[in-house]
Amino acid sequence: MSSFEVEEELLDEEMDQDAEAAAPRLRSTITSTKKQKGRGFKDTADVERYTGNYESLEGVSGPGPARSVEGWIILVTGVHEEAQEDDLHEAFAEYGEIKNLHLNLDRRTGFVKGYALLEYGNKKEAQDAIDALNGATLLDQSIGVSWAFSKGPLRKSASAGRRR
Repeated sequence: MSSFEVEEELLDEEMDQDAEAAAPRLRSTITSTKKQKGRGFKDTADVERYTGNYESLEGVSGPGPARSVEGWIILVTGVHEEAQEDDLHEAFAEYGEIKNLHLNLDRRTGFVKGYALLEYGNKKEAQDAIDALNGATLLDQSIGVSWAFSKGPLRKSASAGRRR
């Protein structure tokens, strides 16, 4: 027998001994891990997290306008591209205190995108602004004013709003 064969035989014996010593550790690791992850496997922490109490808006029932976290938001469409926040503030401030006003600009041109979001503190002020200014003219352009958020459909039938 050559020295090469003897060394190879010794290496095989060492590998067999290492494998036998590692096998019980590997088996115990595989069988002891009972934690399963992914969809469908419930963990007590997950159950507690998903069944907690969440905030809800008071008085939410039926279709109609929905209150945001801080106030009542209306959407103004058809805003002239050269309108300023002051123009909108002047037109809408007489119906109540405006808590927030967003007039979004186009990044490429720098002009107004054509819509704005206004937030009022209470529902009556927002409804008064909608009733008075929907269809009004602002900077020689007719604007549309409506609720930005609503709870459910405002129409009675699903097909009422479809185009033909």
